[in-house]
Amino acid sequence: MRKLIRTFISLLAIFSAIGALGIYFSNRLMYIKKKEEDMILEREKSAGRFKPLDFEKLPKREIVIQSPFGYGIKAVLAEPHRTNAYVVICHGVTENKTNSIKYMNLFLNRGFNVLIYDHRRHGESGGKTTSYGHYEKFDLKAVVDWLREDVGPLLQLGIHGESMGAATMLLYAGMIEDGANFYIADCPFSNFKEQLAYRLKTEMKLPPKVFLPLGDAFLRIRDRYSINEVSPIAVIQNIKKPILFIHSKKDDYILPSMTMDLFDKKLGPKKLYLADYGVHAQSLNENRDGYERAIDEFLAEYFFTEDTAFI
Repeated sequence: MRKLIRTFISLLAIFSAIGALGIYFSNRLMYIKKKEEDMILEREKSAGRFKPLDFEKLPKREIVIQSPFGYGIKAVLAEPHRTNAYVVICHGVTENKTNSIKYMNLFLNRGFNVLIYDHRRHGESGGKTTSYGHYEKFDLKAVVDWLREDVGPLLQLGIHGESMGAATMLLYAGMIEDGANFYIADCPFSNFKEQLAYRLKTEMKLPPKVFLPLGDAFLRIRDRYSINEVSPIAVIQNIKKPILFIHSKKDDYILPSMTMDLFDKKLGPKKLYLADYGVHAQSLNENRDGYERAIDEFLAEYFFTEDTAFI
């Protein structure tokens, strides 16, 4: 009897430890620590990428778009131009729409109107968890559907995404072909499982073969999706519209090889810009001339053509 009790206690301790690890790992994913909003604001202001007076003067609307999951998606739509050409900007994980203003300004300067918004659980949007593109892609669809209804059937649309925002954009595009006229993917991961494995090894020094299945099992139960479902490279061949892929050669957070894999597998029109300087999500900040030149060449080849109907 005592041996049976000891065995039971040992098994209970093992299962408790497994449960604690599973909850810890899934918590790290679902409730990833976000950057403080004041810090993002001050960072962008001090770098000159956000100028409050210029932003205040912009003709714009603050809107709340309903997510299919029941919460509000907070967006700002800047419309200084009389045009049917618009760009939607998707920010990266832990950031918010303030981080998107530097990209917004790029496209405003090129004659586009621009919509920036907060992903679920970020900024002023609702939502309880972060899912790295899985649920976010449906929110992006809601944003695009709202914009298409607001502007009308002649909408000419581009989508720009940074990091998780780029992965979200690719997952959306792979799900809803013809969702936009063009896409710009800045430092996306190609496969979330591979990205997590890489971060576990380099950042936490943990064996992925042990922790990924455990975390995934708890994620399936707690947030109703699997990390295996978050894979832009699995849907990249569905995207027929032009994509400009951007990545910094020195990015050691999401490796540039992930963008290279996506670029190689993408069929049809595509371009690639590998920036010489900057770490993760710093390609524009550290290579502005090259970044803008890459966008201009991409738009000239695939968007500003005789076939594009502008108002």
